[in-house]
Amino acid sequence: MNRKYELGFIIPTSVQESETQAVINDVREWIQGHEGTITNVDFWGRRRLAYPIQDFREGYYVFLQMEFPAQKLSELEHSLWFDERVLRHLVVRLDE
Repeated sequence: MNRKYELGFIIPTSVQESETQAVINDVREWIQGHEGTITNVDFWGRRRLAYPIQDFREGYYVFLQMEFPAQKLSELEHSLWFDERVLRHLVVRLDE
């Protein structure tokens, strides 16, 4: 059973702005390859971080609304944790 989630992640500014779409597409493909569906993509663009993370003061903010199986959520977080093109991520379950 798929549940509704929102995934927010920050792409560091070391990734060129022209390559941010490739990072978003890779995350989308990973989600869709693991029985998930993307319902909305919201790209906020380059924003200042609330506090420095790994010497970065700015990043590209992306929010994906998705339906994803709960038992595969840890795999998603694990893959995002080790992706050097993702500075931080957060998955929040949405109310139904």
